[in-house]
Amino acid sequence: MSYKLKVPHTLMLLLGMMVTALVATWLVPQGFFNTVLSESGREMVIAGTYQTVAERHYLTPWDLLTAIPRAFAAAQDVIFFVLIVGGVLAIARATGTVDALIGRLLERHGDKPQRLIFMVVFCFALASSSIGTAGEYIPFVLILVALCKAMRLDAMTAVGMIVAGYGIGYGVSAFNPFTVLIAQQIAEVPVYSGLWLRLAIFVPFVLIGFHHVWQYTQKVAKDPSKSMMLDVPCPLANQATASYPALATRHKAILGSFIVTLAIAVWGIATKGWYLYELGGVFIAWGAVVAVLGRLSADETANRFIEGVSDLVTTAILIGVARGIALILEDGQILHSLVHSMSLPLSYVSAEISAIGMLVIQTLLNTFIPSGSGQAYVTMPLMAPLGDLVGVPRQVAVLAYQFGDGFSNMIIPTNAVLMGILGMAGVPYGHWFRFCLPLLLKLMFAASVVLVLAVMFGYGVDVQPSAINNLPS
Repeated sequence: MSYKLKVPHTLMLLLGMMVTALVATWLVPQGFFNTVLSESGREMVIAGTYQTVAERHYLTPWDLLTAIPRAFAAAQDVIFFVLIVGGVLAIARATGTVDALIGRLLERHGDKPQRLIFMVVFCFALASSSIGTAGEYIPFVLILVALCKAMRLDAMTAVGMIVAGYGIGYGVSAFNPFTVLIAQQIAEVPVYSGLWLRLAIFVPFVLIGFHHVWQYTQKVAKDPSKSMMLDVPCPLANQATASYPALATRHKAILGSFIVTLAIAVWGIATKGWYLYELGGVFIAWGAVVAVLGRLSADETANRFIEGVSDLVTTAILIGVARGIALILEDGQILHSLVHSMSLPLSYVSAEISAIGMLVIQTLLNTFIPSGSGQAYVTMPLMAPLGDLVGVPRQVAVLAYQFGDGFSNMIIPTNAVLMGILGMAGVPYGHWFRFCLPLLLKLMFAASVVLVLAVMFGYGVDVQPSAINNLPS
């Protein structure tokens, strides 16, 4: 009798990772670095201060259970933003605007899906690279799923376009204030220095992401049985339309209001430091505008909003549980121990290999510290001075951090934004892992080549701090 390996439900995978994290807190030495508050009020570790705890504190299965509701509370900003966006998009869809837009896009790009794929990957990567957008892509998920469905493509293609752009944009970011700016400040190199290299590699890395998604699309087009989504129902299966309405004046007005909404969101992020609470408020306001322009009654607007929220309850649950993994590691006091242990081998290899090792370490640690800025505050105070010892310029250490944080964002299940996108598109995590892993490996190989060349040609030597402090012991 033969058995077919079946990937467990995403929720079971995440719960399994929480259990694994709990067991790890019993086995991995517990320890910590001393920390100081940065100017922005974030805790930053002090290199060379790692010490183990005097007495091990054991977490219990009860701690695991209570970590789940605590994780929901910790991830509430992402959860509520996803639910709000789902409800507001349901209102927009009720006006026929989404279907009319899809019809118009099909007229222009229906026979050229490669053009659409490149446009989406490039634009999303550009936005992430410049202003650090991530959760802001969630409103586009169902729109692109519907568009791909109309073009006889699957939901995997839609998610591939979004996430490839998001991850690559963060990885080769030029100006991202949440990663580049913070990491360079901690590494004590001039803010936004080394820009020329990040700009030079932007398009090549975008092309890697585009080619991966397009290659999959071509394979499915030639043989639909090759689709990874054959065994998964489309989340829009009951909302498909055989024909699309014309793009009427009211539809154009709604689309115009959406562009204005995005512009306000970008302005708020760039100048006011807005994040998901403020963005949620912006989208609620847009939902009210859509209801008025779309001539929906108050009751119909309320019903549509609740329906949209209901469709994303599963997604909200996955986001909450994903946050619980890092919470267990923090409670078990092994997060700093993992960072310390991973950094030690770098002092025994060449500068070029050390740079690649930094990339691997940042990639692995992103699973446990999925926040880009949070990872910078934990790892860069260690990696920057460690680079001084092994001959890796601090600018290269920053680049390794960017690559590791950004590219792995596309695949780690602890990334709440990723789980939200997958949940909205109805793509199981196991299916996505099989699609994304080859792309991640391609990007990691290209990133390794860039890091080796950067070390060889002295990238960042001109801005290397002259006085080195806090060398690790």
